[in-house]
Amino acid sequence: MAGAGEGLSLRRYGAAPGSHAHEHFQVLVGLQGVLDLEVEGRGRRIGPGDGLLVAPGDRHDFESAAGSECLVLDTRVDLWSLCGAAPREPAQVGALARYLAQSLLRQQPLAVLHGPGLLLEAWGPGAAARRPRRRIDWPALQAWAQARLEQPLAVADLAARVNLSPSQFALRCHEAHGLSAMQWVRQQRLARARQLRALGVPVAQVARRTGYRSPSALTAALRRAS
Repeated sequence: MAGAGEGLSLRRYGAAPGSHAHEHFQVLVGLQGVLDLEVEGRGRRIGPGDGLLVAPGDRHDFESAAGSECLVLDTRVDLWSLCGAAPREPAQVGALARYLAQSLLRQQPLAVLHGPGLLLEAWGPGAAARRPRRRIDWPALQAWAQARLEQPLAVADLAARVNLSPSQFALRCHEAHGLSAMQWVRQQRLARARQLRALGVPVAQVARRTGYRSPSALTAALRRAS
């Protein structure tokens, strides 16, 4: 189920099991066969016309004993954080997925270009925003994250810190800051890097202390953000 990048694709799954998590949204709509998944410990089945939204950081195991094919969208569009795990109108999403699958096979550029937006619109918003929610102490989380910028930080790490699931945290981060969770982490890295540079800390040391792979990577990130 690993994606080759963002956008729409057709994926075939077989009996060989797989397991991973990723830091972007993944939308799956069944076309043929049945795909069995376990998402964060919860069993799911995707048959023809069924849809599933996998949130950033959610661990998912998957296999298809008899083989299956799905339309898959890999995306970092934050508006997916407002959607439920399943579409509100499955029949509408299933019909759209079949059309987009044919468009991919026929290499129809306009359908492929606008397909992700149409899929988001057809999916519809979820009800997560209406549920009672745990308060996030953002200053405390910021301090916690900035103390760990030397190491990789995943959505799941941030969510666990505030006792939320990765999908819940992604939604709350978007609502509070207008950013995806990983954009928020990058914001913390850049803010800390600017502080250290203002104190005269050498660029190489700043890069190491804020999680950048090299001084040039840090310099490029600061330039893009300015």
